[in-house]
Amino acid sequence: QVQLVESGGGLVQAWGSLRLSCEASGSIFSLAAMGWYRQAPGKQRELVAAITSIGSTNYLDSLKGRFTISRDNAKNTVYLQMNSLKPEDTATYYCNLVYVGDSYWGQGTQVTVSS
Repeated sequence: QVQLVESGGGLVQAWGSLRLSCEASGSIFSLAAMGWYRQAPGKQRELVAAITSIGSTNYLDSLKGRFTISRDNAKNTVYLQMNSLKPEDTATYYCNLVYVGDSYWGQGTQVTVSS
């Protein structure tokens, strides 16, 4: 059983920065692929960034280099550094862990970017 807890969301001004954190319980974190998803009202949930167990990363193309995903296996934590935030980044952001066919989700953290 895996529990994921996101933190770091909140209100931020356009062009500002924010770092989201997701801490995972259990012993499988270092072996798992991690991802950040987001969902805005009226839109589909979309993958923002992902990082494999060996550190390979993938990003939503439209982010244009503004976001960075990283992980700290010693802390069982994955991060999403968000820079140059835009109002269209406003969404609920979810942490996801995938391991051996099982998928786990955090409760989500709200990010609101004001213009």
